[in-house]
Amino acid sequence: MKKFIHHIRGKSEQTRKHILHVLTLVFAAILISLWVYSLGANFTNPDTQATVKQGFKPFTVIKDNVLSLW
Repeated sequence: MKKFIHHIRGKSEQTRKHILHVLTLVFAAILISLWVYSLGANFTNPDTQATVKQGFKPFTVIKDNVLSLW
């Protein structure tokens, strides 16, 4: 690893920035894909679905009140 880092240090600054940007995008893509995968597993849980439905209950009351004014 030290040899690889030493080799990268010998490159121009533009090349090092390009390598940095590519590695940042790769790690961001990995993190986002793990996050999306965990969301899918979380939303398929029946307990979570019931909690989400309870969370939207106040909004349905507001919607019904606004619709009754028309």
